[in-house]
Amino acid sequence: MGSQPAALENDQVASAFGHGLQSHFLMDLDYRNLNHGSFGTIPRAIQAKMREYQDRAEARPDPFILYDYFDLLEQSQSAVAKLLEAPRETVVFVSNASMGVNTILRNMVWDADLKDEILHFDTIYGGCGNTVDYMVESSYGRVSSRVIHLSYPCEDSKIVSAFQDAVQASIRDGKRPRICIFDVVTSVPGVRFPFEAVTAACKEAGILSLIDGAQGIGMVGLNLSRTDPDFFVSNCHKWLHVPRGCAVLYVPLRNQHLMRSPLPTSHGFISKPRPGQPVAQRNAPVPMKSPSHFLNNFNFVGTLDNSPYLCVKDSIQWRHDVLGGEDRILAYQRDLARKGGRLVAEALGTWVLDNEAGTLTDCAMVNIPLLFGIVPDGTVSDEDRNRVGSRGENDEQVHYVIPREHAAKVTAWIKETLMDEYNTFIMIYTYHDRWFARISAQVYLDEDDFRWAGMTLRAVSERVVRERPMCS
Repeated sequence: MGSQPAALENDQVASAFGHGLQSHFLMDLDYRNLNHGSFGTIPRAIQAKMREYQDRAEARPDPFILYDYFDLLEQSQSAVAKLLEAPRETVVFVSNASMGVNTILRNMVWDADLKDEILHFDTIYGGCGNTVDYMVESSYGRVSSRVIHLSYPCEDSKIVSAFQDAVQASIRDGKRPRICIFDVVTSVPGVRFPFEAVTAACKEAGILSLIDGAQGIGMVGLNLSRTDPDFFVSNCHKWLHVPRGCAVLYVPLRNQHLMRSPLPTSHGFISKPRPGQPVAQRNAPVPMKSPSHFLNNFNFVGTLDNSPYLCVKDSIQWRHDVLGGEDRILAYQRDLARKGGRLVAEALGTWVLDNEAGTLTDCAMVNIPLLFGIVPDGTVSDEDRNRVGSRGENDEQVHYVIPREHAAKVTAWIKETLMDEYNTFIMIYTYHDRWFARISAQVYLDEDDFRWAGMTLRAVSERVVRERPMCS
């Protein structure tokens, strides 16, 4: 874990975790926020800091935007770099992890021999998967992509082996694996990925590593100097209690020359010399005072409300002063997710998605299968199509099977019912023909929330059988 901020002052004692912390946050107290992993939330104290920065920008726009902003930004960059165990000159902020992934891939120069290949796992976040597809589509054949298939639950070593097999398959096919994209914690299913081991495997194979840590900082311990990826991005607005949208983008010094431009290209860009033409000297409205071209390139990309970036240092300090620091937070979230997951599984009569080593649940999210399975269209009798209660033959824990043609409608109905009638949201998804619930642990939750989630999911599951939403 990265170094901590200054010690607590005035013998301040860290707050107890659980429902007593909810008054620090902005949530409706009648709403159970069991899906922190999607959008995060912020403490009232951090909202006040964000509004303070916004008010200062409105009170004295030019002095704040042209001068004060950069000093405050440097403080936040220093704070997050310290937390990540990374040099300050290697970190900048972007609006979200998808922006970071796009920035990296769109700066890549693909070889004209048409052999370059992007590797990624089938658990890639949908938006990033679409970005890979667009890069392939827009490159005029210069780059292709290769999917590495996984089947959870599996051990970390199997994931590394699958990556190594994909590298060899790419080479056998006459391709050149250039870069591999993988997660810290995957979105669906929400499990910890062996990103350190895969980064090392990339280095051994001579392939660039791009870690999509959208679910990362504030949830999992990170040490970028030790892991040493080629590129890393992580949302601060999910688990670090920073306002939306803010993500940290890490590029080590050895790769900064590859990042020619932020998105959009702005005042920090320096064009390459062209034969017979001088390099254009254009006036920049903001001071480019950093000795680092990388920082100048990314620190100002046009007029935006970047107050969330300035709040990073304040959020890290708040987590230390009020919550007791990163180690305490991460331990509570991980333990609550594991204990809470078992409570939900017990209520449903199912199990927790994990491997024998327990590494999949070494994070703050947990995945529990529901009572339903999916069967291919046409494999259920006409009578069973109109009756959800057909029992699975091959899995005693799949109590009911539903034709694939109805799967999307059932998923939407469960989510909407949870929101409209139970005042909560739980990420419901299908994976390998089984419905799962993904639940996030957080400092303002406790085991009672997971007990309630288990009973609620049981009740909603029984309603799917009884009310047959796919037939409405």
